[in-house]
Amino acid sequence: MLSVILIILAGIFFTGIVIRTKSIASGRKGPGLLQPIKDVIRLFKKGSVYSETTSFIFQIAPTIYFSSIIMAMLVVPFGQSKGLISFNGDFIFFAYVLALGKFFSIISALDTGSSFEGMGASREALYSMFAEPAFFILMGSLAILTGFSSFQEIFSALHLGSYVSYAIATLATFVLLMVAMVENSRMPIDDPKTHLELTMVHEVMILDNSGFDLGLILTAGYLKFAIFGALIFNLFVGMVSYQYAIPLFFAIEAFMAVLVGLIESFMARFRMSHNAQFIVALTSVALLIFFGVLLVSGKFL
Repeated sequence: MLSVILIILAGIFFTGIVIRTKSIASGRKGPGLLQPIKDVIRLFKKGSVYSETTSFIFQIAPTIYFSSIIMAMLVVPFGQSKGLISFNGDFIFFAYVLALGKFFSIISALDTGSSFEGMGASREALYSMFAEPAFFILMGSLAILTGFSSFQEIFSALHLGSYVSYAIATLATFVLLMVAMVENSRMPIDDPKTHLELTMVHEVMILDNSGFDLGLILTAGYLKFAIFGALIFNLFVGMVSYQYAIPLFFAIEAFMAVLVGLIESFMARFRMSHNAQFIVALTSVALLIFFGVLLVSGKFL
């Protein structure tokens, strides 16, 4: 339960820190840290408008997408504490419950009958498909290294006692950060601020959403970033007492938010044709982790 509360608290400030970092990097003051949450609250007070061309799928998709994020959040542990849902192979459940939400958001965009939203949906499906092997190779490698198959047991047994294991953790952090950028359609994969339909991915998918539904989608995105930040936290922090773990959790989340803001400030967006190459390259990094694990565990032949 503690991990759920901390992820929600981190999600409240995460996007605000990203926007504020981008503003400072461009020489502007920028909005307050709570401005994204204020925008969501304003959306929650409004009703949703549905096109006559859409079906019930478009109406239920935002709720299912938000619910999938909540279910994934319940699996994430906090240090020595298990998530509300914990079982062997729960990282597989984590990945595919997120995929379920992504699936409904994609078919929701197709349900509008818009060619632009269909284009964005096809791109999002492609990028998510390419990012999936990197995540599973990473978690499978950590499962081999620790001998466990659940999030809490893997992170509790992961001891960073050698230079090789530190290298593995660093590469794993890079993979998780890039997977988070792909899953949240951020730079350098997608520009959340662009208004040109030909170059939009996620933003073009939610053009027809409004009011309460749009608030659910935006809130789900804020929480998803915080979830991946929690995974990175668990990667480095094992059996640490709560008085140190909780401040460290927020410090890692804030550092990740600042890093995301800096990446989006100083890194240009890739061409659409290069996005797939970049995401597939993440799998190569995950394979390096896999071979490193084989080397550390003595299974490399």
